[in-house]
Amino acid sequence: MKTTTVNEAITISSLQGDTITLNGWVRTFRSNRFIAINDGSTIKNIQAVIDFESVDENELKRINTGAAIKVIGKLVESQGKGQHVEIQVAEFTILGDANPDEYPLQPKKHSMEFLREKAHLRMRTNTFGAVFRLRHAMSFAIHNYFNDRGFYQMHTPIVTGSDAEGAGEMFRVTTMDLNNVDKDEDGNVDTTKDFFGKETNLTVSGQLEAELGALALGKVYTFGPTFRAENSNTTRHLAEFWMIEPEVAFADIIDNMNLAEDFLKYLAQYALDNCMDDLEFLHEREVKDEKTKPQIERNEINLIDRLKFVTANNFERITYTEAIKILENSKPYKKKKFKYMPEWGADMQTEHERYLVEKHFKKPVIISDYPASFKAFYMRQNEDGKTVAAMDILFPGIGEIIGGSQREERLDVLKEKCKDFNIPEEHVWWYLETRKFGTCVHSGFGLGFERLVMFVTGMTNIRDVIPFPRTPKSAEF
Repeated sequence: MKTTTVNEAITISSLQGDTITLNGWVRTFRSNRFIAINDGSTIKNIQAVIDFESVDENELKRINTGAAIKVIGKLVESQGKGQHVEIQVAEFTILGDANPDEYPLQPKKHSMEFLREKAHLRMRTNTFGAVFRLRHAMSFAIHNYFNDRGFYQMHTPIVTGSDAEGAGEMFRVTTMDLNNVDKDEDGNVDTTKDFFGKETNLTVSGQLEAELGALALGKVYTFGPTFRAENSNTTRHLAEFWMIEPEVAFADIIDNMNLAEDFLKYLAQYALDNCMDDLEFLHEREVKDEKTKPQIERNEINLIDRLKFVTANNFERITYTEAIKILENSKPYKKKKFKYMPEWGADMQTEHERYLVEKHFKKPVIISDYPASFKAFYMRQNEDGKTVAAMDILFPGIGEIIGGSQREERLDVLKEKCKDFNIPEEHVWWYLETRKFGTCVHSGFGLGFERLVMFVTGMTNIRDVIPFPRTPKSAEF
């Protein structure tokens, strides 16, 4: 007999009156009669009603929270509150037991810290089920968006011999025996003896390779894992994360802003149109959590309204210089309320970004033309000689969500940038060579996937929007 999912059972009205087979996991069992079953297809449970008088007592004792169960019965209109249909069980089978004395996810509130320690099980909770269904929906929507607009997906290397951002915080890849490393005449590690014959690392970005694709295919995007060996334990950093990086030939910084704004609006609307059950659950969860926070730390806009805030507003566009002036004229600046006082030439902090979005403009903000001093070597130098054609998009509750730029297409300027950033030309010779053959204006941006999922779900720690977070001293699962 064909199996039916919980989502199908509660949404397809024509199934009422049919005998169905359903597999899932027990969420609760009460009065020796009512089983709440969930199979992961929806945030909602379905109630299965058994006749306990006709069931062996030993079998009843096996219906515990977490147990895998198969039920066969008629799907009927429910007479109870909280659901419109239920299953009148004709027969059931326990497929996998869950001893209540050992199973850690009993029906009660668990802390996020506890659930991170149980990452192999936490997807079974309502919260993480909702988060990872939304994560899937966003992944699907991203591919849809680019495919429908004529982009080609590129699979860029995970193992790389270049550092896209010149940051130096990369994971080394080697097959050398670390207890007996080959050395050269000067006593340094002889990387010519390594697998690739040179020093290689896990990539921090697929952008440089994506640029090569854009200069041949016109419009490309990457969507893959990236890595940064930054010893950071904040709520916003992971050692392994996923990036979406489109690159477009014959596109300038304005085209780049237009694409990024349209892209983010599409994703927010997709979540509102297709994931409302999970959003409503996470919204209610956030409302409860907000009540326990000090007033100053609370979100002024609730989860669903934050998504509508993105879809309903044209993003404000200002330069970095204009942004600094606004911050310097703000009440928090004058009353010294900012933890970090903004000044021209310094990168903006999250508190500054959120002030601009949530207090000053009350809409998403795109900031452009940042000082060259703290931006990457590949960003196009502006005519003033001090700033580059970079842009960041700022969202409520989270600050920066997208960073991008028009790329430096002029070979002579790019070579000077390499010198300024201490990047040997031989390390990026292939990247420089594209500026010799058919160079053109081109642009792109990067969207951290986990940062997006944080925004869409309202989760406040990035470790809670990826199934198995990789952080300093932690690679457990």
